[in-house]
Amino acid sequence: MKKFRKVLDGLTTSSPGGTMGSPSCGSAAGTPTAAPTPKEIDVQETLVSENFQLCKTVRHGFPYQPTSLAFDPVQKILAIGSRSGGVRILGRPGVDCYCQHESGAAVLQLQFLINEGALVTACADDTLHLWNLRQRRPAVLHSLKFNRERITFCHLPFQSKWLYVGTERGNTHIVNIESFILSGYVIMWNKAIELSTKTHPGPVVHLSDSPKDEGKLLIGFEGGTIVQWDLRAKKADFRIYYDEAIHSVSWHHEGKQFMCSHSDGSLTLWNLRNTTKPFQVTFPHGKIQKDGRKESCKPILKVEYKTSRSSEPFVIFSGGLSYDKAGRRPALTIMHGKAITVLEMDYPIVEFMVLCETPYNNEVQDPYAVVVLLEKDFIVVDLTQSNFPVFENPYPMDIHESPVTCTAYFADCPPDIIPILYSIGAKNKKTGYSHKEWPIGGGTWTLGSHTYPEIIITGHADGSIKFWDASAFTLQMLYKLKTSKVFEKPKPGEGRAAELGEEDPFAVQMVSWCPHSRIFCVVGISAHIILYRFSKYDANTQIVSLEVRLQCEPEDIITPSENENNPCFSEPGSHSPQTHHQHPVSPGSRTPDGAKDSIPCLKVKDKMVRVPPGYQSDLVIQLLWVDGEPPQQITSLDLNSAYGLLAFGNCNGLAVVDYLQKTVILCISTLDLYGATDPYQRLTRSPRRNRQSTSEHCMRGLSNFYSDSKKRIRTSYQSLTELTDNQQSIDMERSKSPTSESRENSFSRSRSSSVSSIDRDTKEAITTLQFGESYGRKSDALPTPCLWVGTSLGVVILIPLSIPTDHEERMEDPVTVGPSGAVQMLKGSVLRFGFLDCNGALIQSPYEVWRDLNAPEDPDRPRRRKLVHFSPSSSQDAFGEGHLAVVCSERQAKVFLMPSQSCLFVHNITESSFVLRADVVSLCNSVCLACFCANGHVMTLSLPSLRPLMDVNYLPLTDMRIARTFCFTNEGQALYLSSPTEIQRITYSQEMCDNLQEMLGELFTPIETPEAQNRGFLKGFFGGNAHTFDREELFGEAAAGKASRSLAQHIPGQGGVEGMKVAASGAVGELARARIALDERGQRLGELEERTALMMTSAETFSKHAHELMLKCKDKKWYQF
Repeated sequence: MKKFRKVLDGLTTSSPGGTMGSPSCGSAAGTPTAAPTPKEIDVQETLVSENFQLCKTVRHGFPYQPTSLAFDPVQKILAIGSRSGGVRILGRPGVDCYCQHESGAAVLQLQFLINEGALVTACADDTLHLWNLRQRRPAVLHSLKFNRERITFCHLPFQSKWLYVGTERGNTHIVNIESFILSGYVIMWNKAIELSTKTHPGPVVHLSDSPKDEGKLLIGFEGGTIVQWDLRAKKADFRIYYDEAIHSVSWHHEGKQFMCSHSDGSLTLWNLRNTTKPFQVTFPHGKIQKDGRKESCKPILKVEYKTSRSSEPFVIFSGGLSYDKAGRRPALTIMHGKAITVLEMDYPIVEFMVLCETPYNNEVQDPYAVVVLLEKDFIVVDLTQSNFPVFENPYPMDIHESPVTCTAYFADCPPDIIPILYSIGAKNKKTGYSHKEWPIGGGTWTLGSHTYPEIIITGHADGSIKFWDASAFTLQMLYKLKTSKVFEKPKPGEGRAAELGEEDPFAVQMVSWCPHSRIFCVVGISAHIILYRFSKYDANTQIVSLEVRLQCEPEDIITPSENENNPCFSEPGSHSPQTHHQHPVSPGSRTPDGAKDSIPCLKVKDKMVRVPPGYQSDLVIQLLWVDGEPPQQITSLDLNSAYGLLAFGNCNGLAVVDYLQKTVILCISTLDLYGATDPYQRLTRSPRRNRQSTSEHCMRGLSNFYSDSKKRIRTSYQSLTELTDNQQSIDMERSKSPTSESRENSFSRSRSSSVSSIDRDTKEAITTLQFGESYGRKSDALPTPCLWVGTSLGVVILIPLSIPTDHEERMEDPVTVGPSGAVQMLKGSVLRFGFLDCNGALIQSPYEVWRDLNAPEDPDRPRRRKLVHFSPSSSQDAFGEGHLAVVCSERQAKVFLMPSQSCLFVHNITESSFVLRADVVSLCNSVCLACFCANGHVMTLSLPSLRPLMDVNYLPLTDMRIARTFCFTNEGQALYLSSPTEIQRITYSQEMCDNLQEMLGELFTPIETPEAQNRGFLKGFFGGNAHTFDREELFGEAAAGKASRSLAQHIPGQGGVEGMKVAASGAVGELARARIALDERGQRLGELEERTALMMTSAETFSKHAHELMLKCKDKKWYQF
């Protein structure tokens, strides 16, 4: 029976303190032997559970799978519905609101109650919802569920409280918006059409009131039938039967003509004087062929017919292109007089809407813009200029320009970083936009008091990086970086992309950024790392490339016989990384059997290149092919600007690079980190045994990353989708000695879904790395630079570093790596490290102050490195030397006291699931550990005691996209990709939840409704009696009766009184609201007085009749009644 020995067996003489923690520290949340009690580090923890509350804050990006569009021409706000039941409401920049229907049914149609602060949504589950927009977070006031009919079209006339609802059966129902109850007035399809008609006209596809007379309703049926229904007389004025199916109808503002779009690509213009045949038929894109026939065209899905005072009418439509031209992109056509302009779009058109100056449909429309909603984009075209330029979109609608593959979130950044990134990025902005102001300018938004600089970084499948200003709940792109420019373009049919089916060889896997030194590091899918430095000047540069051979080969193992005192590392200074770890071989070198060997996946540009201001590549590191096998994915990365070092690892091993001297100082397999006494007693073997599965796992394309949620994330070692793993298959081929079995609950990987595919190959991946000032050995008196290493088997290794302090020496003398002085173990893969002083304050990593290497030389002030250190010993008074190390794994969190390596606190985070993301974050002038689990729970733990402070079941099921992109940051904020095109930001801070109303924009602002134009005496006399039409008289219960209860069910909403309280609390527009409220109150008081007088008269009459009845019956006997 083997007993547990020191992990680094060969280092006992040189590192007497290098023993692993007592096994008891992993088995219970207690205090191990010889460890100081918590009283010795009496940290006053200030965070309590009342400091935490989880809620969504704001959603950025393009609405995923959009379905519908609406615009309020008075409030100037726009709404977009989506297939998942979401509604995005947009106004001026900063006014961006997201609502979600609980049912998740697709939003078929949207209708604003113009200038009323309300919105009606019609969903695919045949339910109508009324949303109250007079509050910062809209809520549903009423819902109406149709039971027997399917909703196909809705229409709400301006300043009307009666909503027309068309159904699939061809019937038209009428809903009272105030009470959300059906009227008894129904227009049945068989009454609308002639009795002699033998076929059903089809679903209702259009409803609109005549501009000439509001008492006339135009009903369009899909089959080609159009009926004008007289609402008063309850009969049809005229019926039109056309051969082609109808898609849409649009009125001329005078109400004498209307235009229809049809399925054969034609537009028909109808005059009410003669409805027997169309006044005009046109095929805008149908050319006459040689045989005299017209080209067959695609359907025109929508047409809008808008008049203008200063020019010819506009006819704008989507579709209608000829079938003959293959590969032609979707287009929006603008017909203005005799001119026809075709605007080709990058994506299919979902919906478009023409924006006009007036909300009245019987006035000259004067269109000024057209909003076009595409499947993956949103544009607004300026109609006031002849070349029809588009407006520059102020919303971040291009997050998904290339699929997002990773995210990073930085709160409380240095204040100068956002302006400088913006100034560099602004130089590369596109031109040719309309010079007019963005037309969607509704709502109000002010900069809240709780604001600080925030930056979000997104990495994409095409290798691009985007920096976003995320301050104050907004999102604006600052700067875009293309990492692919470092490499030569792969030739078609050559390279890794052709051999392994890699569609996105430049895809970004992870990023690391130091805002203070402005050093930025990118890890790519082709096992490459690019280090960038920031400069305000352009430069001519030669890209420096390092090639690293990081493979787990039996012949590469350093055995104790080679170096008895140090089986893991050579003596300090004895490394020769240039010969062992740099392979300057020619690209395309192969082994005798033709397999690729010692070549990278991508070819770096080898000539001088001109780089613009901004981030400029300083160093490229690439892992090499070995004997025909591609390099493994990089699973962890950390850089430190003060040390000038960069560390990365994968399932084969660990490498440390000195990016100042451009050399590799350490390249070692994971097994060699332990030496002869590996706690798992695994057999070292080459990964070639499972070559096919390994290459497939590592080299999968990203373009279809979001199409199949069951696909694994290539860059993750977690097997998130295998939720029913057999316990027998996850046995790691470990030693089954009684000692190891007895401690299985303490340090071995749990038999669960969190076991990785790498573990099944008996490979141990480097899962997290962290540079910092720490104590490499128990005997150390002062902190020194160290590298903390965490692995997928829950092992923590501490590697001391010796770095020259003098500037000249640092650039010339090598950095040496000392023998490991500490090994600890946790359950599950290690995810995160954090460091606290003994007062419980967070210790920041040291960094180098940014200096521009391309700036002109100043002889009086030579450029030297300026370092900022946060030493753990600087804040120690009564507590002595040392610091606390926080280590979090998939299942467990531990706090160690350094340099004694004593385990002070242990907390088992989860048993049934596993942690996907963990971060040590600052909040309310304190620190905590925030965790996100695969089962959707978000948790926070106090530090250093690891007390649970919050545990919320936030997401019912975590998919791969969320798992890959979820990240925490300071000040109680987090984000994730809620859809392939949208970023959802959340907060877990009670203070931010309390201040959320103040920080969000207001959708509704009190605006007086524009007055209708004076129609003139003759127009009013001869133009119909539209203004005398009383819908209440026709549709009210007194005249129309009650609708059938089984037809629709009324569901009261949750946003009534509570929503009004929230709306009343807004500071913006309070006086205007009060003024309007006073006017309304005065009117209501007048009505109340009249009703009171009527009630008093009625009461007196009743009293009089009752008294007379009493006198009449006073003397009657009981049998006389």
